[in-house]
Order: sequence, then structure tokens, then C-alpha cells
Amino acid sequence: MSGLDITFPAFISVAALVLLIVISCINEKINVGFLGIGLAVLIGGFAADIPGTQVAKLLPVNTFMLLTGVTFMFGMAQTNGTLQKLTNHSLRLCGGNTALVPVIIFVLANLLSTLGPGNLAACALMAPLTMSIANRIKMPMFLMSLILVGSANAAALSPLSPTGIIGSSFIAEGAQEMGIAEDYLPVLAWRIHFNCEIAQGFVTLIGFLMMGGLKWLRSQRGQRIDIDDIAPRPQPFTAKEKLTLLMMFLMVLLVVLPGIPGVKSSLPRCLANITTDVGTVAFVLSAIMLLTGCGDSQQTVKVMPWGVIIMICGVTILIEVMESTGGLNFLSKAITGISGPLTVNFWVALVAAVISAYASSCGVVMPMFLSMAPELAKFTGGDPISICSSINVAAHLVDISPLSGLGAVCLAAAAEYENAAKLFRQLLIWGFSMSVVSAVICFVFFGLLGL
Repeated sequence: MSGLDITFPAFISVAALVLLIVISCINEKINVGFLGIGLAVLIGGFAADIPGTQVAKLLPVNTFMLLTGVTFMFGMAQTNGTLQKLTNHSLRLCGGNTALVPVIIFVLANLLSTLGPGNLAACALMAPLTMSIANRIKMPMFLMSLILVGSANAAALSPLSPTGIIGSSFIAEGAQEMGIAEDYLPVLAWRIHFNCEIAQGFVTLIGFLMMGGLKWLRSQRGQRIDIDDIAPRPQPFTAKEKLTLLMMFLMVLLVVLPGIPGVKSSLPRCLANITTDVGTVAFVLSAIMLLTGCGDSQQTVKVMPWGVIIMICGVTILIEVMESTGGLNFLSKAITGISGPLTVNFWVALVAAVISAYASSCGVVMPMFLSMAPELAKFTGGDPISICSSINVAAHLVDISPLSGLGAVCLAAAAEYENAAKLFRQLLIWGFSMSVVSAVICFVFFGLLGL
């Protein structure tokens, strides 16, 4: 392959990915994970001479186990009421000072997203309560949506959350090619998480202030409200809920500690073996919670995001076949043909954001673009960490659109209090505008500033 010449197998694999993206954009009822597996088998058989048995071996087992372990553990924390009670206790910290409500909600949604439930779970958990609060304190629903989605998405790339696990898995696969040492991967996961917190937090803050938040804050000077009206006092944590909180704390501790330089080598070998990744830790802690009666496995399995897990695994299988046919190499060269070491952050963010506005951020966009990151870095001379950060930020900044799960959750919760059609337009316009904004932000933060 020279220039942008493309072989027939590569062309077919690229066409299959484009078809998958188009279908995911126009029909959200179809799980493109199943479609991706079917297309991968067809391409392998007819164009790439890859038997179906080999295609089946491309299933990303590590990613599957990571996502299953983490979502099962936090599914138990959700179904046993611990997360809801933690939310109610936290909201009471504002003490009736309405101006502090946006700060409390931002911090709480960010914390929940960071600790493991993830951005969508944090939004789904908090949206009904926060939209009710917005109505009581006369805050526009659009502003509350900006805060909730922005804060949850800022922490979406946490190494403890499902989306962060997906990102870390793809980066780990290309780490050697990008010149990233294996021992640095745990630290890198937190660095990328920090990059996303900075970039998305900045956009959320500026957006909130520009779109009416500053005016609302000025109107709240001296205003107070009975805290029991917006967040009734919840019952104290039960023994099982306290144990669940302890398991959540241990989860964070056992994932963070091995990433600290010098700590992993000082841990007992048995503990070091258990803490090799987030998934193994989650399964161990989940077993303890089950044996102590903290969770119901049947109820927990029902709330796990199986559709998302299948989507990610299926799209990954198709991308693996694409890589073997040269299709991924072609797409990388197509983007780098108009990019340089700095501008690659702009272009990859723009394309990723536009696709993410219609397709799944973690199920389609991240697997596709993070798989290209090693070649994008090689062809342009750009920093691979900056490129990965640009992909992750761009994929999520558009998620406030009502066409995405997060925006839809906010719209559904706010419909009881506000004109749904008006809010739909506001979220849609803001979400699509983020395609361009994300490209500029990524160029500045990860290109010029080199975060």
C-alpha cells in the first residue's frame, strides 16, 4: 500500500465500518456489536481468507472481563440503594444555600462517575433529582443539564469506570507501538483521566457561565431554601450499605496504590497478582459483597449494560479484521494526509466528535479511533498521549445532545417541569456545536499546551 492506494480487502473492511456507523446513526434500536461480528465473519471469509474460528478468537476477552466485573460490582451498589442514599446525603451539604447547588451537583456527579458507575449511570441516577431541584431553585433546565452531563463526562475516562476501562484497554494494546512502557500504563490511565477532567471541566464552566449561569448566580445572592425541600433527609446507612461503601473505597485504593511508583514492588506477591487490573479487583470485591448479602446477583445482572458490552466487543472484532486487511492503516493515512504533529489533535477530534454526535462514544468511536492512535502518531510525529486524549475528549463533549444517552436522560427527567421541545433544541444545538469546539479545545490543550 502506497499513498492512499487501497486493496480490495481493505476497501471492503472500511466500507463495512462505514455501513456500521451509518446504521448506528439512523437506527439506535440495532445493536451494532452483533452487526460488527457478522460483518467481520463475512469479510474474513470472502475477502481476507480468515476462518470464522479465527474471527471468534478476536473477542477482546480482557475488555469483556473488565467491563463485566466493574459493572456487576457497581450494579450491586445501585440495586441495594447505596448510591442513591450517598447522592441524597451529598446534596444536603449545600445547607440550603442555592448558589452552592451547582457546585455540589458537579462534584457529586464527577465523583460517582470517577468511582466506577460511569458517566451514563451517574446521569441516570441523578437526573430525576437534579431536574426537580432545578425547578425548585428556578435554574433553567438547560443549565442543569450542562452541569450534570459535563461533570459526569469529565470523569468518564476514570480508570475505574467502564468508559475509562475501554480507553485504557485500547491504549494498552497499542502501547508498545507507541513507545509507552507497560509499567507506565497505570499512571497513564490517570493522566488521561486528568486531561479529560481539565478539558471538559473548562468547557462546562465556560458554557454554564456564558449560557445564563452567571446571571442566575447573581440572582441567588442571599437566597436560601429549606434543604429538606430539595433533598429530604435519608435514613442512616445500614450495615450492608456501609460494607458496600467500604468495598467501593477498597476498589479505589487497590487500583490507585499499584500505580504509585515504588508501591507495587513492595506489595505482597499475592496482593500484586490480584491487583493486576480493575476487573480482577472488582470480581474479588463482588464475591465478598455477595457472600455477605450486600447484593442480589439476579437483580444486579438485570441492570448491567449488556448492550454496551456486546457493542464494544463486536465493533472491536470488526476493527481487528480491518487491521489485518490494511483498512485501519488506510483510514489513518487519510487523516494524517491533512495533519501535522500539532494539527492532528484538531482533525482527529473533529472527525471523532462528528461521528460521536450520531453514534456511540464508547461503543463505536473510541474503539475505532484509539485503534488508529499508534499509526496516527507514527505518520504525523504527534504525541500519542495527546492524540488519545483528543479522541477521548472529542467523543464525549457532544454527549449532551438529546440523541445521546446522557442528553436523553436529562431531557426525560426535565420534561415534567419544562417545555421539552425547547430543551430538545437547546441540547441539540449545543451538542452539535461541540463538534467544532472539541476540535479547537483539543488543538489548544493537547496540541499547543501538550497536556
